[in-house]
Amino acid sequence: MKKGVIGTVMIIAFLLAAFAGTLCWAQKTKSGEVPDVYKLEDPLFGKHKRPPVMFTHLKHSVDYKIKCEECHHIYKDGKNAFKEGDKVEKCAACHKSPLKKEGKMLSLQEAFHKNCKDCHNEAQKGGNKKAPTKCTDCHKK
Repeated sequence: MKKGVIGTVMIIAFLLAAFAGTLCWAQKTKSGEVPDVYKLEDPLFGKHKRPPVMFTHLKHSVDYKIKCEECHHIYKDGKNAFKEGDKVEKCAACHKSPLKKEGKMLSLQEAFHKNCKDCHNEAQKGGNKKAPTKCTDCHKK
């Protein structure tokens, strides 16, 4: 009898903790709810050569005050027309090739690398020596 009660209490506690965790670990934006941290991975890549990047959305958007349109884009007439509140598509919706450029479209890997590395290099030039620029800084084991 005691084992059954203890087991039930433990299951309820686990479910409550899991539910509370989902409330605490998501950022509400005009475009919807975004996990604070998530893996930048896509089935398109298949097996990774390096571990996927754990991206910290909250840190980038709130702590570093990076605007949505710095990462997200919808191009119209050659300009980024994305604004906060627009629907966010997965990068692979347009960047369909995992590693090789398709015409003028960057591959998924090139798109991630160009966006992230360019920003991190600019941050370094601006004096932020903590901005990671080496492969292993972002692709951690």
